[in-house]
Amino acid sequence: MDKKSVKERIEKLKKEIEKYRYAYHVLDKSLISDAALDSLKKELFDLEQQYPEFIAPDSPTQRIGGQPLKEFQKVRHGQPMLSFNDAFSREDMQDWLERLEKYLGRTITKRGDASSPKPPQPRGMVSPQATERRGLSESRAGGTKRVEERGSPSAPFYCELKIDGLAIELEYENGVLIRGSTRGDGLIGEDVTQNLKTIDAIPLKLNVPSSKFQVPRKLIVRGEVFLTKKEFDRLNKEQLKKGGKIYANPRNVAAGSIRQLNPKITSGRKLDSFQYDIASPFEALAKEGIHFKFHEQEHEILKEIGFKINPQNAPAATLDEVFKFHEYWAKHREQLPYEIDGIVVIVNNNKEFDDGGVIGKAPRAAIAFKFSAKEATTIIKDIKVQIGRTGVLTPVAVLKPVPVSGVTISHATLHNADEIKRLDVRVGDTVIVSRAGDVIPKITKVLKELRPRGAKEFEMPKKCPVDNSPVVRDGVAYKCGNKNCGARNREQLYHFVSRNAFNLEGLGPKIIDRFLDEGLISDAADIFTLEEGDIAVLERFGEKSAKNIVAEVKIKKKISLARFIYSLGILHVGEETSGLLGKALLKINPKIDSPKEVLAAGLKLTEEKLFEMPDIGPAVSKSILEYFKDARHQNLLKKFDEVGIEIESSKLEVKSQKLTGLSFVLTGGLESMSREAAKEKIRALGGDVNESVSKNTSYVVAGSEPGSKFEKAKKLGVKVIDEKEFLKMLS
Repeated sequence: MDKKSVKERIEKLKKEIEKYRYAYHVLDKSLISDAALDSLKKELFDLEQQYPEFIAPDSPTQRIGGQPLKEFQKVRHGQPMLSFNDAFSREDMQDWLERLEKYLGRTITKRGDASSPKPPQPRGMVSPQATERRGLSESRAGGTKRVEERGSPSAPFYCELKIDGLAIELEYENGVLIRGSTRGDGLIGEDVTQNLKTIDAIPLKLNVPSSKFQVPRKLIVRGEVFLTKKEFDRLNKEQLKKGGKIYANPRNVAAGSIRQLNPKITSGRKLDSFQYDIASPFEALAKEGIHFKFHEQEHEILKEIGFKINPQNAPAATLDEVFKFHEYWAKHREQLPYEIDGIVVIVNNNKEFDDGGVIGKAPRAAIAFKFSAKEATTIIKDIKVQIGRTGVLTPVAVLKPVPVSGVTISHATLHNADEIKRLDVRVGDTVIVSRAGDVIPKITKVLKELRPRGAKEFEMPKKCPVDNSPVVRDGVAYKCGNKNCGARNREQLYHFVSRNAFNLEGLGPKIIDRFLDEGLISDAADIFTLEEGDIAVLERFGEKSAKNIVAEVKIKKKISLARFIYSLGILHVGEETSGLLGKALLKINPKIDSPKEVLAAGLKLTEEKLFEMPDIGPAVSKSILEYFKDARHQNLLKKFDEVGIEIESSKLEVKSQKLTGLSFVLTGGLESMSREAAKEKIRALGGDVNESVSKNTSYVVAGSEPGSKFEKAKKLGVKVIDEKEFLKMLS
């Protein structure tokens, strides 16, 4: 996008995000899912990072939270209650760390994989490193023991489970709870002390173990209030009995419960709470002899004086350990009694954390590393029509790749023209892509306020994109008028992936059929656009098989000129003729290395040039010339170029003149090499390989169990040699 388009996109995103945030934080209404809103916020953040000149004070990235409600007394926070920017991938995390280190002017951690601790086990287990790295020691001051900084080395990062709840702040004087408040707008929150006092996990008076730690006169603690899954289910069952409205998710219930004007209602909902931060100014704590160098020490102190902390939190020495922690809990979060939507990664050293400062609404030295959501927003790059096995035309949205439920999606079926009309979806639209459970992703909503100017309505084609036949309507479906179209297209794809063509192992006929039925492909070039997520979501496919297919397709993008020509399925052009046609093309352009250059050379072919090649007669010549003149074939070759197919024409270049002027026909099986390898060796030495025996054939190479070509050679008097003689000629 140019800068003008970027600015317009940013302004539209700001307006939409503010609308959804206001509805959620102030009105307690969810217009879209948290995951979809996170996607919009991430897009805005990325654009502002790329174009910082467009960052404005009114941007949602510069805000902290919602507005405080009018019903509660207001509380001004001593220090702003910040939120976090989001990361959704390893690449996002690498970018975050690089930005932070660039800002600090120093390296926080090595990038290499360290000896990683075993991931913490579900419920109550803490990484063994946690006790080793806490760096706590004791000294006597005024007859009581206080925590001092020991300064021992600790892990660069501290990982916390990101509880899906409501952020709170607790204020204690002389160990007694005097006030509890919500985040509010980050600067001013709501006084909800009476409601928070109903939560058993929040101590009304702090423990003062004489052997370890004396609570400071004033202490400010921050944490999260949440509802367990079990309690959420219980409340919804009660709602059903009453005929009331079913609650959407535990987070909304927790937020609504804390904002109840009647504490009895809050008490009846059995809320829970973890604390994770000491927000008292370090200077004030230092005056009372309390020092801690690392964030993880704060968790230990909180536990010692009576707060409930999350035992699953753990330090991490490298980003690789962070990734393992994230991956572990992404897989095991269902075992937890509460909802989490990711992890929070914090720079453990408090001085480095403070040096990082704040960017917009978030600290630089911490980030929320979200789990892959079940919904996300993305942009429709194109709407293509795919042709299935039965000739049915299926519109498919080509998406800007987006992670959804652990896989990256780049395609989503639009099913039929009626579905497109119902959604009113257009190229350039911002859409919500949903994948509930393990089903195929679908577009559930179009965010029309973000629609670019001039976006046109989609219309089904009147001509079939495969064979140009008229398109006819059959109920809700559109079909190619040629009944053989789908079958012919399917056979062409079978040929394309076959061993002597692109040799795409693992893409047999059944898988090609499935891809056609799901609308993922309609021509051979589409195979090279598939993402792992497009395949993994299909029934009976998993992440491993999807990964294998995509990896196989990727490594097979390089192909010899002869095999590429053969893969095109040109009428009358078999393996040997493909090699001859390759030579004819190389005479026009000796440096062919891409499909577009094959097309350019093919358009310069003439009958005269083709007749110079042995075994290319009038019928074959006509078929070749017609292929390159056909607009559909030209478009396909251009698509091959766009998806990155590379031609290794060097395999056809003559490395020696030893067999120049000689032509060979192979029949029967060879023991020392495959027939394909034998053909390559003949061509590399300047010889020609023909499909049929004629008087002009120099040699017929007869292996075990030779066929009819052997008999024809004897009749025509063509010299027949065995494998031993053939190998001598090659040496």
